[in-house]
Amino acid sequence: MEEKMGRRERKKLQSRKAILDAAVREFSRQGFKETSIADIMNAADLGIGTFYNYFESKEEILMCLLGRFVQEVNAELQNMREAKRPSYELLEAGSAITARFLDENRFLLPLFLSAAEHSAKPQEKARRGMATPGFKSIFEEILHQGQQAGEIRDDVPADLIAEMFHSIYQAAAFSKLPISFQQNVALKTRLLLAGIRKQ
Repeated sequence: MEEKMGRRERKKLQSRKAILDAAVREFSRQGFKETSIADIMNAADLGIGTFYNYFESKEEILMCLLGRFVQEVNAELQNMREAKRPSYELLEAGSAITARFLDENRFLLPLFLSAAEHSAKPQEKARRGMATPGFKSIFEEILHQGQQAGEIRDDVPADLIAEMFHSIYQAAAFSKLPISFQQNVALKTRLLLAGIRKQ
């Protein structure tokens, strides 16, 4: 019986992953608004009714994809943390990883930009098991540690600096400069780091 349950759980996890992976492909190909749930489920090779066993809406899929990426950013930064790299190097790397991800998944950019302003019903998200986008909290944690280590200015609150990092992506997204999104983010990040690094 226990083995049967394990197989059933594995099948559920595989179906959920198939839906998320198909959503990424379809959102990238057609855009978020133009992609229907039927498009996603066809790409996942699953029945439309199956969608509602896992998600309530396309918006919930976006939240899950952002949550998945937050975990990936943390995982990529973990090696640097273990190597005891300074906080400003972690911030620069985290900023670059985030810029690359947003550049490759433009359909997530509007949700990412609004995540700082709208932490939309955290109790509801927790109840339904939705991942909360935590980009800002990644930067806040690094900033706090940098302030404690004497690497980052402590005359400015860490959460305010984290907001400034978040706003870099918005400024780069709407920039008219003849440089790529990732280059724009990298240059703005360097300027911000120069201002917050303790001399």
